[in-house]
Amino acid sequence: MISILASCGTRKSDVKTVENVDLTRYAGKWYEISSFPQSFQKGCNGTTAVYTVSPKGYVIVENRCFKGSMKGKESYIKGKAFVVKNSGNAKLKVQFFWPFKGDYWILDLADDYSYAVVGSPNKKYLWILSRTPEMDENMYNNLISGIAKKGFDIQKLKKTNHKE
Repeated sequence: MISILASCGTRKSDVKTVENVDLTRYAGKWYEISSFPQSFQKGCNGTTAVYTVSPKGYVIVENRCFKGSMKGKESYIKGKAFVVKNSGNAKLKVQFFWPFKGDYWILDLADDYSYAVVGSPNKKYLWILSRTPEMDENMYNNLISGIAKKGFDIQKLKKTNHKE
């Protein structure tokens, strides 16, 4: 999911994040509902991310998908996410390959942590995540509307297959 985000430097951005994220509540398994297609996710189905808060203060990131179909070969990558200071835990830097780090900004988050919208300040990366493999269509459309208001090109969103 947040694989090779190669935006090493962060420029000033008009993209706003949520105010505060409880990383303990955010931890756990997330299903990718849709995303902007990226080369590192080409052919992925059933994409998930599992986040675990490390005792050392960073977040362990484990991304999985199945290439070609839900019965395809599993693709797996593990990395670390580091909280950006003074961001209320809403901005992280994700690292899968040293020394490269990418922006992981939490743009929207359900009060009950049932969904999240994650993007980058340059608007090149975007994911809609859910705790379940499917999302209510009205909720999905509401999230898309909010994403469009933030200036993301919603025409680039592609739904993720989680069915056989």
